[in-house]
Amino acid sequence: MAKKKSKKEVVQTNPTAVPATDKPDLVAKLPDVNSLPKDAQEKLKQIKAKLEKFKKNVLEKFDKYIVGISLLPPPRPKEGEKVDPDKIEVLILVDDSDSKKMSKAELKDKLTAIIATIAKEIDPNILPRTIILSEVWQNCYDAKYDLLSLVAMSAPVHDTGMVQAIKIAEVHKNMVLKKFEKYIVSYVLAGSLVQGRATTTSDIDVWIVIDDTDVKRMTRAELKDKLRAIIIGMGIEAGEITNVKNKINIQVYILTDFWDSLKEANPVIFTLLRDGVPFYDRGIFMPWKQLLRMGKIKPSSEAIDMFMASGEQMVRRVQTELKNIGMEDTYYAILTPSQAALMLYGIAPPAPKETADLMDDIFVKKEKLLESKFIDILRRNIQVRKDIEHGTKKDLTGKEVDQLLKDAETYLKRIKRLFTQIEKMKEEEDMVHIYDSIVTIIRDVLKMEGIEKIADAEVVKIFEDELIAQGKVPAKFLRILNDIIQAKKDYDDKKLTKQEVEKVKKDSSILVKFLVEYMQRKRGRELNRAKIRVKHGNRYGEVLLLDDTAFIIHDIDKEDKEISKAKLTEDGGISSPKRTTIEEMEKHIASAKIPPRTFIKEKMFEELKNIFGKDVEILVNY
Repeated sequence: MAKKKSKKEVVQTNPTAVPATDKPDLVAKLPDVNSLPKDAQEKLKQIKAKLEKFKKNVLEKFDKYIVGISLLPPPRPKEGEKVDPDKIEVLILVDDSDSKKMSKAELKDKLTAIIATIAKEIDPNILPRTIILSEVWQNCYDAKYDLLSLVAMSAPVHDTGMVQAIKIAEVHKNMVLKKFEKYIVSYVLAGSLVQGRATTTSDIDVWIVIDDTDVKRMTRAELKDKLRAIIIGMGIEAGEITNVKNKINIQVYILTDFWDSLKEANPVIFTLLRDGVPFYDRGIFMPWKQLLRMGKIKPSSEAIDMFMASGEQMVRRVQTELKNIGMEDTYYAILTPSQAALMLYGIAPPAPKETADLMDDIFVKKEKLLESKFIDILRRNIQVRKDIEHGTKKDLTGKEVDQLLKDAETYLKRIKRLFTQIEKMKEEEDMVHIYDSIVTIIRDVLKMEGIEKIADAEVVKIFEDELIAQGKVPAKFLRILNDIIQAKKDYDDKKLTKQEVEKVKKDSSILVKFLVEYMQRKRGRELNRAKIRVKHGNRYGEVLLLDDTAFIIHDIDKEDKEISKAKLTEDGGISSPKRTTIEEMEKHIASAKIPPRTFIKEKMFEELKNIFGKDVEILVNY
């Protein structure tokens, strides 16, 4: 005889699923017609047709009460007996929860007789077995589970949800018991199914209580978590075996926690004891259920105090939530979009207390885009938060919260429209800015070419003649310039679309980048004509001659460059160099006129020796 495993050994195996060979064969299915021989196919079609007619007639008569009609598998013949292959056993499951005019036994007898007559009229071989739900539940209370097995083995023809719930729960229970029987105290069906509220889409709620009183090698929490993970995995597998699509919700309790919850009068546990039906029980669940019915299980004084205090706590919580709505939710709901509107306008987001005044100054008074009543909403909202924060306002009523929410919705709708107005205004400003920037930079480019005064009407023609025609600027930039000029005309005529503005922005940035680089290259070439580069020792220096001023860079490779500034004398020398900054040098370069040719007189050669040393060398064509 094989030795039984202890509780500890069962847990340590830590299986993730029941092996395929261990799966209980509890699910009866009508076979696929096409997979059978022709004579069998014909017979099954006849059975199906009769079952459908039987179902239709029973439902027409007792639709409100019938929760399931299922085909039962053929009974196993007793020794020496023969089973009639033509007999069709059918299970009819009846909900008798609202039976008041007669006893449950009378109801069952009456239904059995009527349903048997219906079956006989269709086919005498149909043998209906009528079972009322209270009979199924009472058997479970008495630890008799043969009816559960019978329902689980049947193939549903009609089901309001109860048959599939019993089927999956029974399969799942057997899987769990096969693996962890010594640990399982109770396996209970609960929820809407046993409360008479089930539908075809109802979840299937089951509760499992685990015995943790003899755990030594792990904590109770570890035991619960380990078994819970495996048991839930089995629930998924049970759904695949039974093909039941409804979700099975599995709650796992350890016995000590269950007992503590009972003492603390946990409403969930009380409901479970009151309504739950044990599909398996080791003699703990049912005694508790009976004690509850007898009024022997009562909440402790501590539980009563806790429940009483929880009411006051919930009221305070509601008051706190209402204050939070005023202090945080509605406050930020309109403050943050207000700051966003100011940012879109081009202003950095202000402090909250400054936002209302700034919105008023810019959008109401200056731009006249917003009505003052919306600033009033913003100010009221900010003031409410301030009053709550400083304690001058203790609470917010539901009516006040409703008004805050209504104001916030109104404000946000208006702010969305303000965003559209600001974007339109910015588009117009962008177009003017783009046009002015392009004309200005073209004037600068032409000035470098020696053309000083240009009228706006002549800009395009001179740009084409002096830069495009002479090959200094590619022809595509003339097309871009013409597009920008045309866009400015469309803007003036109120014909410019948002898409056209975006295209002008993109094209103008390309043109500006090219012209800036053009000027930088041209300026660089001019500056090179005004530079003297020297070598002294292993270092290189530069002298830049601009108008009447010279800038001396002592080491061009040094990151922190030493720069001197000096006046150029009439004899070509350099007078009293003094330290200066790179910023001053760049500012002077930007405004200086660079002559087309630079001449170095004899005096300059002497000055270079004084500045860089006697070993100074002048580099030519560097």
